[in-house]
Amino acid sequence: MGKTTGFMEYARELPEERPVTERVGDFRELYQPFPEDKVVRQAARCMDCGVPFCHSGCPLGNVIPEWNDLVYRRKWREAWRSLSATNNFPEFTGRICPAPCEESCVLGINRPAVTIELIEKSIVEYAFEQGWVVPEPPSKRTGRRVAVIGSGPAGLACAQQLNRAGHEVAVFERADRVGGLLRYGIPDFKLEKGIIDRRVRVLEAEGITFRTNCHAGVDPSAEELRRYDAIALCGGATKPRDLPIPGRDLEGIHFAMQFLPQQNRMVMGESLSHVISAKDRHVVVIGGGDTGSDCVGTSVRQGAKALTNFELLPQPGEERPSGQPWPFWPMRLRTSSSHHEGGERYWRIVTKEFIGAGGKVKRLKTVNVDFQPVGPGGRMQMVELPGTEYEWRADLVLLALGFTGPEPDGIVAKLGVALDERGNVRADAQYRTSVPAVYAAGDMRRGQSLVVWSISEGRECARCIDLDLMGSTELPTKGPGDLPRV
Repeated sequence: MGKTTGFMEYARELPEERPVTERVGDFRELYQPFPEDKVVRQAARCMDCGVPFCHSGCPLGNVIPEWNDLVYRRKWREAWRSLSATNNFPEFTGRICPAPCEESCVLGINRPAVTIELIEKSIVEYAFEQGWVVPEPPSKRTGRRVAVIGSGPAGLACAQQLNRAGHEVAVFERADRVGGLLRYGIPDFKLEKGIIDRRVRVLEAEGITFRTNCHAGVDPSAEELRRYDAIALCGGATKPRDLPIPGRDLEGIHFAMQFLPQQNRMVMGESLSHVISAKDRHVVVIGGGDTGSDCVGTSVRQGAKALTNFELLPQPGEERPSGQPWPFWPMRLRTSSSHHEGGERYWRIVTKEFIGAGGKVKRLKTVNVDFQPVGPGGRMQMVELPGTEYEWRADLVLLALGFTGPEPDGIVAKLGVALDERGNVRADAQYRTSVPAVYAAGDMRRGQSLVVWSISEGRECARCIDLDLMGSTELPTKGPGDLPRV
């Protein structure tokens, strides 16, 4: 695949980020243009590895070596056909996926891995530029109707696949615009919203109906939804994890998903009556994952006076841990573009109390922790370290502690579907819930996860629905990948 000796001749190279001093003044995407010749050279690094473990690292089972080879030979249209056969929305994954495929790249055993995500993005953007991404409505309709709840990546993928099978698909979204977490959870500097709008126009032209401002279970009611031949629950894991400690009721403490969507709305030109702003504030972000990073980048752009980011777990090393060998996903230090823009990061810190004045948060109290083996099995347990208590100035606290599952009192309760022990919608290997003709996919089924996993689940769920409705299906299943992933 690619050039036989390419991996020895060319170094891994990525697009340059715009200078920090420039990009923190706007919410546009971070990266400079990357010339086509450089993309071709990066594709040339894909080696003839024999067993392409990148297939297994990708939840979609993308046939990565094939489209790398096609890009190297500048057969862009064929590369687009190969990529789009397994991934409905490479313009999303090419921007905001952590690229587990690259961690399982064979070249990555002892050299920098192939820039798979960059090549993926380059293929889809080239396809849009050339006009190859066009509506592909089905040649005939089956007469079956399917309701898809949620217009995030799982819902959009499920809807497109079902529509391709000929079913009439209606997507219900409670927000005022389509996109789910892509729209209101991901900052524009990682995913500009015109990228979503561009794709939605294609989906609408293919015959999918989108109904926004619809709170499923209320409008439409559960009874109305049951009139469809099938229902796909793709609403995501939207219940945030809280931090119930003294002072939690003080003003100035907000969930990340109360903070981030407001900025996205303002970038789209909306005028809001009340805004949670980091401007001139001492901001503390609790949570060191992607959402915490997004809060950091947004706070910097809003003009935070000072910025601190806490993480409960120990700081990981930069190399693979010995217990997580290739080709498995390693827990190692990952520094986002937002972390380069400002603020300080601290690990092994637990917040014990919020301290306020006049009903507003002013400080927070923390303690350092260690993780030590306890008991005969040596299970790691968190232990607070005496003498490490500290108070931090904070007049805006953002909780980015992840999500605990779908909201249990909405459409989930109205339809009466069973939940699993983690609070997610219980569904079997065919994505069927405990209620006949009701299916679940994405974060609502598997818990908080990645965009690429949501697309994969949406595709697989659509295939199972089509099979149940029609007795057979021509929708593809995913590729060969099935390694343990993020």
